[in-house]
Amino acid sequence: MALPQNTLGEALARALPYIERFYGSYVVIKYGGHAMLDEEAKVWTIRDTILLRYVGMKPVVVHGGGPEITRAMEKMGKTPRFVAGLRYTDEETLDIVKMVLVGKINTELVSMFNALGAKAVGLSGKDGSLIVARKRAGMVVKEGGEEREVDLGLVGETERINPEIIHILSERGYIPVISPIGLSRDGTSLNLNADTVAGDIAAALRAKKLIILTDVPGVLRDLGDESSLIKELKTTQIKALTKKGIIKGSMLPKVDACRRALLGGVEKAHIIDGRLKHAILLELFTDEGIGTMIVKG
Repeated sequence: MALPQNTLGEALARALPYIERFYGSYVVIKYGGHAMLDEEAKVWTIRDTILLRYVGMKPVVVHGGGPEITRAMEKMGKTPRFVAGLRYTDEETLDIVKMVLVGKINTELVSMFNALGAKAVGLSGKDGSLIVARKRAGMVVKEGGEEREVDLGLVGETERINPEIIHILSERGYIPVISPIGLSRDGTSLNLNADTVAGDIAAALRAKKLIILTDVPGVLRDLGDESSLIKELKTTQIKALTKKGIIKGSMLPKVDACRRALLGGVEKAHIIDGRLKHAILLELFTDEGIGTMIVKG
């Protein structure tokens, strides 16, 4: 149903100051989680991202695909294993990850962007040496009251972001759509966490905003109570909330990605519910915003 003319006019008038503020700036959007499995949500997320391009912003999309990777692994008889929110990756798992992220999800997203009127280009971190990575050190975990180090296999972390290819594409009106596969100096492909990649790319671009779309309202004090949403979180509060177990599991890399982005020069970072219709526009173009805003301090 169309908005009444006066309501539409008011909405556009309220959005104008934000459009002026972000005009010509990079906005990095991490798209992933179960929100990607909702086809209707996928369409409006892509349309909203295209709108940002039309009003003069430079959106960059980094996508995950955890649920689809898990489904593909299970179909092939492999049991997924996670450590502190990160997927253990052996060579067979890496082949599945590349097949799903690069061969399926990335090409589908690029096709949808182009079909809906944008100019999008699919990339992985290997293209143009976009993401130079190194194998991640083992994670220290507690089991039975004792600490031990767990090797994550072919899981990487960012050593350097080379954003030149993003600048070239964005300046020519394209929307880069990036899969989180990195390449080490010796040519080994590595599985990278998409949240972490989004944060590192946002920092390298000095983006105005990092927006992480997920399938929960944001950081919750109580996972079973959506009213316990933490609307604003300072980087100095992250350690204490992690110790208390409020930030845990798959939320750990999301919050850490925001922290890294902010320390790298990004103005603000947000974790929001990508299942909510027009979530990106509500975050960017309203005073109230949605989800959890993370700020430096």
